[in-house]
Amino acid sequence: MRDLTEDLRALRRRLEEASVYLDIEHSEKRLAELEPELSRPGLWDDQAAAQALTREYAALKDDVDLVASLERRLRDAEDLYELARSEAEDDSLAADLEGAVGELGAALDHLELRSLFTGEHDERDAVVEVHAKDGGTDAQDWAEMLLRMYQRWVERRGFQLEVDEVSPGQEAGILSATFIVKGRYATGLLSSERGVHRLVRMSPFDSQHRRHTSFAAVTVIPFLEEASDEVEIDEKDLRIDTYRSSSAGGQHVNVTDSAVRITHLPTGVVVAVQNERSQHQNRAKAMQILAARLADRAREERAAELSAMAGPKAQVGWGSQIRSYVLAPFQLVKDLRTDYETGNVVAVLDGDLDPFMEAYLRWRRRQ
Repeated sequence: MRDLTEDLRALRRRLEEASVYLDIEHSEKRLAELEPELSRPGLWDDQAAAQALTREYAALKDDVDLVASLERRLRDAEDLYELARSEAEDDSLAADLEGAVGELGAALDHLELRSLFTGEHDERDAVVEVHAKDGGTDAQDWAEMLLRMYQRWVERRGFQLEVDEVSPGQEAGILSATFIVKGRYATGLLSSERGVHRLVRMSPFDSQHRRHTSFAAVTVIPFLEEASDEVEIDEKDLRIDTYRSSSAGGQHVNVTDSAVRITHLPTGVVVAVQNERSQHQNRAKAMQILAARLADRAREERAAELSAMAGPKAQVGWGSQIRSYVLAPFQLVKDLRTDYETGNVVAVLDGDLDPFMEAYLRWRRRQ
Protein backbone atom coordinates (compact mmCIF):
# COMPACT_ATOMS: atom_id res chain seq x y z
CA MET A 1 0.00 0.00 0.00
CA ARG A 2 1.22 3.49 -0.86
CA ASP A 3 2.45 5.65 2.00
CA LEU A 4 -0.37 8.15 2.61
CA THR A 5 1.18 9.89 5.62
CA GLU A 6 1.97 13.13 3.81
CA ASP A 7 -1.36 13.14 1.94
CA LEU A 8 -3.28 12.91 5.21
CA ARG A 9 -1.09 15.57 6.84
CA ALA A 10 -1.74 17.90 3.92
CA LEU A 11 -5.49 17.32 4.21
CA ARG A 12 -5.35 17.99 7.96
CA ARG A 13 -3.45 21.24 7.35
CA ARG A 14 -5.93 22.38 4.70
CA LEU A 15 -8.89 21.63 6.96
CA GLU A 16 -7.33 23.62 9.80
CA GLU A 17 -6.78 26.54 7.43
CA ALA A 18 -10.42 26.30 6.32
CA SER A 19 -11.55 26.53 9.93
CA VAL A 20 -9.56 29.77 10.21
CA TYR A 21 -10.72 31.56 7.05
CA LEU A 22 -14.33 30.47 7.66
CA ASP A 23 -13.92 31.61 11.29
CA ILE A 24 -15.67 28.50 12.60
CA GLU A 25 -15.00 29.41 16.23
CA HIS A 26 -16.88 32.69 15.83
CA SER A 27 -19.65 30.96 13.85
CA GLU A 28 -20.24 28.46 16.65
CA LYS A 29 -20.51 31.27 19.21
CA ARG A 30 -22.87 33.21 16.97
CA LEU A 31 -25.07 30.15 16.42
CA ALA A 32 -25.41 29.76 20.18
CA GLU A 33 -26.55 33.40 20.35
CA LEU A 34 -29.02 33.04 17.49
CA GLU A 35 -30.77 29.87 18.67
CA PRO A 36 -32.71 31.50 21.53
CA GLU A 37 -33.50 34.45 19.27
CA LEU A 38 -35.03 32.17 16.64
CA SER A 39 -37.25 30.47 19.21
CA ARG A 40 -38.39 33.77 20.73
CA PRO A 41 -42.19 34.34 20.64
CA GLY A 42 -43.14 37.18 18.34
CA LEU A 43 -40.06 36.75 16.17
CA TRP A 44 -42.11 36.94 12.99
CA ASP A 45 -43.88 40.13 14.01
CA ASP A 46 -41.04 41.82 12.14
CA GLN A 47 -40.75 39.64 9.05
CA ALA A 48 -37.73 41.44 7.57
CA ALA A 49 -35.73 41.03 10.77
CA ALA A 50 -36.84 37.40 11.14
CA GLN A 51 -35.80 36.58 7.58
CA ALA A 52 -32.40 38.21 8.12
CA LEU A 53 -31.84 36.15 11.27
CA THR A 54 -32.88 32.87 9.65
CA ARG A 55 -30.62 33.56 6.65
CA GLU A 56 -27.68 34.30 8.93
CA TYR A 57 -28.34 31.17 10.99
CA ALA A 58 -28.62 28.94 7.90
CA ALA A 59 -25.38 30.27 6.41
CA LEU A 60 -23.40 29.87 9.65
CA LYS A 61 -24.79 26.40 10.30
CA ASP A 62 -23.92 25.35 6.75
CA ASP A 63 -20.27 26.28 7.35
CA VAL A 64 -20.08 24.67 10.79
CA ASP A 65 -21.78 21.45 9.67
CA LEU A 66 -19.60 21.20 6.56
CA VAL A 67 -16.34 21.55 8.49
CA ALA A 68 -17.58 19.10 11.14
CA SER A 69 -18.46 16.58 8.43
CA LEU A 70 -15.03 16.92 6.81
CA GLU A 71 -13.40 16.56 10.23
CA ARG A 72 -15.26 13.28 10.82
CA ARG A 73 -14.37 11.95 7.38
CA LEU A 74 -10.71 12.88 7.77
CA ARG A 75 -10.52 11.35 11.23
CA ASP A 76 -12.06 8.12 9.86
CA ALA A 77 -9.47 8.08 7.05
CA GLU A 78 -6.62 8.63 9.53
CA ASP A 79 -7.90 5.82 11.76
CA LEU A 80 -8.33 3.51 8.79
CA TYR A 81 -4.80 4.24 7.63
CA GLU A 82 -3.38 3.41 11.06
CA LEU A 83 -5.32 0.15 11.01
CA ALA A 84 -4.04 -0.69 7.54
CA ARG A 85 -0.45 0.02 8.58
CA SER A 86 -0.77 -2.29 11.57
CA GLU A 87 -1.89 -5.05 9.22
CA ALA A 88 1.29 -4.94 7.15
CA GLU A 89 0.37 -7.81 4.88
CA ASP A 90 -3.23 -6.69 4.25
CA ASP A 91 -3.72 -4.35 1.28
CA SER A 92 -7.49 -4.83 1.17
CA LEU A 93 -8.05 -1.33 2.62
CA ALA A 94 -5.81 0.43 0.09
CA ALA A 95 -8.57 1.14 -2.45
CA ASP A 96 -10.93 2.50 0.21
CA LEU A 97 -8.20 4.77 1.57
CA GLU A 98 -7.19 6.10 -1.83
CA GLY A 99 -10.83 6.84 -2.57
CA ALA A 100 -11.36 8.59 0.75
CA VAL A 101 -8.24 10.74 0.33
CA GLY A 102 -9.28 11.70 -3.20
CA GLU A 103 -12.81 12.63 -2.15
CA LEU A 104 -11.56 14.70 0.78
CA GLY A 105 -9.13 16.53 -1.48
CA ALA A 106 -11.91 17.38 -3.93
CA ALA A 107 -14.19 18.54 -1.10
CA LEU A 108 -11.46 20.83 0.24
CA ASP A 109 -10.78 22.18 -3.26
CA HIS A 110 -14.42 23.22 -3.40
CA LEU A 111 -14.37 24.60 0.14
CA GLU A 112 -11.25 26.67 -0.51
CA LEU A 113 -13.18 28.71 -3.07
CA ARG A 114 -14.82 30.35 -0.06
CA SER A 115 -11.51 32.04 0.75
CA LEU A 116 -11.64 33.80 -2.64
CA PHE A 117 -14.85 35.67 -1.87
CA THR A 118 -13.45 39.00 -0.73
CA GLY A 119 -16.24 41.36 -1.79
CA GLU A 120 -18.48 42.92 0.83
CA HIS A 121 -21.62 41.47 -0.74
CA ASP A 122 -20.24 38.32 -2.41
CA GLU A 123 -22.47 36.10 -0.30
CA ARG A 124 -25.69 37.76 -1.48
CA ASP A 125 -28.26 36.93 -4.13
CA ALA A 126 -27.56 38.71 -7.43
CA VAL A 127 -29.51 40.90 -9.83
CA VAL A 128 -28.30 40.18 -13.36
CA GLU A 129 -29.10 42.10 -16.53
CA VAL A 130 -28.26 41.02 -20.08
CA HIS A 131 -28.41 43.61 -22.88
CA ALA A 132 -27.92 43.10 -26.62
CA LYS A 133 -25.31 45.53 -27.95
CA ASP A 134 -23.62 45.89 -31.36
CA GLY A 135 -24.56 43.29 -33.94
CA GLY A 136 -28.25 43.77 -34.73
CA THR A 137 -30.32 40.59 -34.82
CA ASP A 138 -27.22 38.50 -34.13
CA ALA A 139 -26.60 40.47 -30.92
CA GLN A 140 -30.20 39.99 -29.82
CA ASP A 141 -29.91 36.25 -30.47
CA TRP A 142 -26.59 36.26 -28.57
CA ALA A 143 -28.25 37.97 -25.58
CA GLU A 144 -30.84 35.19 -25.50
CA MET A 145 -28.09 32.56 -25.70
CA LEU A 146 -26.39 34.17 -22.67
CA LEU A 147 -29.69 34.18 -20.77
CA ARG A 148 -30.04 30.44 -21.45
CA MET A 149 -26.38 29.89 -20.44
CA TYR A 150 -26.98 31.48 -17.04
CA GLN A 151 -30.25 29.58 -16.59
CA ARG A 152 -28.39 26.31 -17.13
CA TRP A 153 -25.58 27.38 -14.78
CA VAL A 154 -28.16 28.16 -12.07
CA GLU A 155 -29.63 24.66 -12.51
CA ARG A 156 -26.16 23.09 -12.20
CA ARG A 157 -25.46 25.00 -8.97
CA GLY A 158 -28.81 24.17 -7.43
CA PHE A 159 -29.64 27.87 -7.14
CA GLN A 160 -32.97 29.51 -7.94
CA LEU A 161 -33.63 31.90 -10.82
CA GLU A 162 -36.40 34.47 -10.96
CA VAL A 163 -36.88 36.19 -14.32
CA ASP A 164 -38.35 39.63 -13.70
CA GLU A 165 -38.39 41.14 -17.18
CA VAL A 166 -37.59 40.13 -20.75
CA SER A 167 -37.82 42.47 -23.74
CA PRO A 168 -38.12 40.42 -26.96
CA GLY A 169 -35.95 41.23 -29.94
CA GLN A 170 -37.27 42.77 -33.12
CA GLU A 171 -36.78 39.64 -35.25
CA ALA A 172 -35.25 37.06 -32.91
CA GLY A 173 -33.68 36.80 -29.49
CA ILE A 174 -34.07 39.45 -26.81
CA LEU A 175 -33.16 43.10 -26.37
CA SER A 176 -32.66 42.68 -22.63
CA ALA A 177 -33.51 40.55 -19.61
CA THR A 178 -33.43 41.13 -15.86
CA PHE A 179 -33.33 38.21 -13.45
CA ILE A 180 -32.43 37.44 -9.85
CA VAL A 181 -30.19 34.50 -8.96
CA LYS A 182 -30.87 33.26 -5.44
CA GLY A 183 -28.17 31.24 -3.73
CA ARG A 184 -25.29 31.69 -1.34
CA TYR A 185 -22.34 33.47 -3.03
CA ALA A 186 -24.38 34.19 -6.16
CA THR A 187 -22.99 37.73 -6.37
CA GLY A 188 -19.40 36.58 -5.78
CA LEU A 189 -19.59 33.89 -8.44
CA LEU A 190 -21.42 35.98 -11.02
CA SER A 191 -19.09 38.95 -10.55
CA SER A 192 -16.90 37.16 -13.10
CA GLU A 193 -19.60 37.77 -15.73
CA ARG A 194 -19.77 41.56 -15.40
CA GLY A 195 -18.75 43.16 -18.70
CA VAL A 196 -19.03 42.73 -22.48
CA HIS A 197 -19.23 39.26 -24.02
CA ARG A 198 -18.20 38.85 -27.69
CA LEU A 199 -19.48 36.14 -30.03
CA VAL A 200 -17.92 35.21 -33.39
CA ARG A 201 -19.86 32.75 -35.54
CA MET A 202 -21.34 32.04 -38.96
CA SER A 203 -24.54 34.06 -38.74
CA PRO A 204 -27.80 32.10 -39.06
CA PHE A 205 -29.45 35.41 -40.01
CA ASP A 206 -27.16 36.13 -42.96
CA SER A 207 -28.44 34.69 -46.26
CA GLN A 208 -24.81 34.24 -47.36
CA HIS A 209 -23.90 32.64 -44.02
CA ARG A 210 -20.96 34.96 -43.45
CA ARG A 211 -19.03 35.23 -40.19
CA HIS A 212 -20.40 37.91 -37.86
CA THR A 213 -19.25 39.42 -34.57
CA SER A 214 -21.83 40.46 -32.01
CA PHE A 215 -21.76 41.79 -28.48
CA ALA A 216 -23.89 41.60 -25.35
CA ALA A 217 -23.35 43.29 -21.99
CA VAL A 218 -23.90 41.73 -18.57
CA THR A 219 -24.30 43.65 -15.34
CA VAL A 220 -24.33 42.05 -11.89
CA ILE A 221 -25.20 43.74 -8.61
CA PRO A 222 -26.00 42.31 -5.16
CA PHE A 223 -29.70 42.02 -4.42
CA LEU A 224 -30.13 43.69 -1.06
CA GLU A 225 -33.66 43.54 0.25
CA GLU A 226 -32.62 46.16 2.76
CA ALA A 227 -30.91 48.35 0.11
CA SER A 228 -33.42 51.09 0.83
CA ASP A 229 -31.54 51.57 4.10
CA GLU A 230 -28.43 52.55 2.10
CA VAL A 231 -30.09 55.00 -0.32
CA GLU A 232 -32.91 57.49 -0.06
CA ILE A 233 -35.37 57.44 -2.94
CA ASP A 234 -37.65 60.44 -3.25
CA GLU A 235 -40.98 59.55 -4.89
CA LYS A 236 -40.79 62.91 -6.70
CA ASP A 237 -37.73 61.62 -8.54
CA LEU A 238 -39.59 58.67 -10.01
CA ARG A 239 -41.57 58.22 -13.21
CA ILE A 240 -43.71 55.10 -12.93
CA ASP A 241 -45.27 53.60 -16.06
CA THR A 242 -47.53 50.57 -16.27
CA TYR A 243 -48.03 48.42 -19.34
CA ARG A 244 -49.30 45.03 -20.39
CA SER A 245 -46.91 42.21 -19.62
CA SER A 246 -45.49 40.34 -22.60
CA SER A 247 -44.20 37.41 -20.57
CA ALA A 248 -45.80 34.05 -20.11
CA GLY A 249 -47.92 34.25 -17.03
CA GLY A 250 -51.33 33.00 -17.85
CA GLN A 251 -54.52 34.94 -18.43
CA HIS A 252 -53.89 37.38 -15.60
CA VAL A 253 -50.94 39.16 -17.19
CA ASN A 254 -52.59 39.17 -20.61
CA VAL A 255 -55.62 41.21 -19.59
CA THR A 256 -54.20 43.72 -17.08
CA ASP A 257 -51.55 46.42 -17.23
CA SER A 258 -49.63 44.74 -14.43
CA ALA A 259 -46.07 45.30 -15.64
CA VAL A 260 -44.23 48.25 -14.06
CA ARG A 261 -41.37 50.39 -15.34
CA ILE A 262 -39.74 52.82 -12.92
CA THR A 263 -37.37 55.54 -14.11
CA HIS A 264 -35.17 57.30 -11.56
CA LEU A 265 -35.02 60.74 -13.18
CA PRO A 266 -31.84 62.13 -11.54
CA THR A 267 -29.70 59.18 -12.67
CA GLY A 268 -31.65 57.81 -15.63
CA VAL A 269 -31.68 54.32 -14.09
CA VAL A 270 -34.62 52.31 -15.44
CA VAL A 271 -36.05 49.14 -13.88
CA ALA A 272 -38.87 47.08 -15.37
CA VAL A 273 -40.58 44.11 -13.72
CA GLN A 274 -43.41 42.09 -15.24
CA ASN A 275 -43.13 38.61 -13.75
CA GLU A 276 -45.20 39.04 -10.57
CA ARG A 277 -48.95 38.44 -10.59
CA SER A 278 -50.06 41.95 -9.67
CA GLN A 279 -49.07 45.52 -10.38
CA HIS A 280 -48.47 46.04 -6.65
CA GLN A 281 -46.05 43.08 -6.49
CA ASN A 282 -44.24 44.20 -9.65
CA ARG A 283 -43.89 47.72 -8.25
CA ALA A 284 -42.50 46.44 -4.94
CA LYS A 285 -39.95 44.23 -6.70
CA ALA A 286 -38.97 47.04 -9.08
CA MET A 287 -38.36 49.34 -6.11
CA GLN A 288 -36.13 46.70 -4.49
CA ILE A 289 -34.09 46.32 -7.67
CA LEU A 290 -33.91 50.10 -8.14
CA ALA A 291 -32.64 50.56 -4.59
CA ALA A 292 -30.03 47.84 -5.15
CA ARG A 293 -28.87 49.47 -8.39
CA LEU A 294 -28.65 52.92 -6.83
CA ALA A 295 -26.74 51.52 -3.86
CA ASP A 296 -24.33 49.79 -6.23
CA ARG A 297 -23.97 52.99 -8.25
CA ALA A 298 -23.06 54.89 -5.08
CA ARG A 299 -20.47 52.25 -4.16
CA GLU A 300 -18.95 52.46 -7.64
CA GLU A 301 -18.74 56.24 -7.43
CA ARG A 302 -16.95 56.00 -4.07
CA ALA A 303 -14.57 53.38 -5.50
CA ALA A 304 -13.89 55.58 -8.53
CA GLU A 305 -13.03 58.52 -6.27
CA LEU A 306 -10.59 56.39 -4.28
CA SER A 307 -9.10 54.98 -7.48
CA ALA A 308 -8.58 58.49 -8.88
CA MET A 309 -6.83 59.50 -5.67
CA ALA A 310 -4.59 56.43 -5.89
CA GLY A 311 -3.63 57.11 -9.50
CA PRO A 312 -4.06 55.07 -12.69
CA LYS A 313 -3.71 51.32 -12.66
CA ALA A 314 -4.20 48.49 -15.13
CA GLN A 315 -7.67 47.11 -14.58
CA VAL A 316 -10.47 45.64 -16.65
CA GLY A 317 -13.73 47.37 -15.80
CA TRP A 318 -17.26 47.85 -17.03
CA GLY A 319 -17.48 48.56 -20.76
CA SER A 320 -14.48 46.38 -21.56
CA GLN A 321 -14.67 43.11 -23.42
CA ILE A 322 -14.10 40.38 -20.86
CA ARG A 323 -14.67 37.14 -22.75
CA SER A 324 -14.64 35.94 -26.34
CA TYR A 325 -16.72 33.03 -27.63
CA VAL A 326 -15.59 31.81 -31.06
CA LEU A 327 -17.70 29.26 -32.94
CA ALA A 328 -16.07 29.75 -36.35
CA PRO A 329 -13.51 29.31 -37.89
CA PHE A 330 -12.46 27.39 -34.74
CA GLN A 331 -13.97 26.60 -31.33
CA LEU A 332 -12.71 28.58 -28.33
CA VAL A 333 -13.95 30.44 -25.28
CA LYS A 334 -11.30 32.67 -23.70
CA ASP A 335 -11.47 35.04 -20.74
CA LEU A 336 -9.37 38.07 -21.60
CA ARG A 337 -8.59 38.97 -17.98
CA THR A 338 -7.44 35.61 -16.67
CA ASP A 339 -6.42 33.96 -19.99
CA TYR A 340 -8.39 30.88 -18.96
CA GLU A 341 -9.73 29.16 -22.08
CA THR A 342 -11.42 26.02 -23.33
CA GLY A 343 -12.27 24.54 -26.71
CA ASN A 344 -15.52 23.02 -25.42
CA VAL A 345 -17.78 25.91 -26.39
CA VAL A 346 -20.93 23.76 -26.28
CA ALA A 347 -20.33 22.89 -22.61
CA VAL A 348 -19.77 26.55 -21.69
CA LEU A 349 -22.96 27.67 -23.43
CA ASP A 350 -24.71 24.86 -21.58
CA GLY A 351 -23.75 26.43 -18.25
CA ASP A 352 -20.28 25.02 -17.50
CA LEU A 353 -18.99 28.31 -16.12
CA ASP A 354 -17.42 27.29 -12.81
CA PRO A 355 -13.82 27.05 -14.15
CA PHE A 356 -14.09 30.60 -15.55
CA MET A 357 -15.53 31.86 -12.27
CA GLU A 358 -12.82 30.23 -10.17
CA ALA A 359 -10.08 31.58 -12.46
CA TYR A 360 -11.61 35.07 -12.17
CA LEU A 361 -11.82 34.92 -8.37
CA ARG A 362 -8.16 33.92 -8.17
CA TRP A 363 -7.26 36.71 -10.64
CA ARG A 364 -9.31 39.24 -8.64
CA ARG A 365 -7.51 38.37 -5.40
CA ARG A 366 -4.13 38.93 -7.08
CA GLN A 367 -5.05 42.40 -8.35
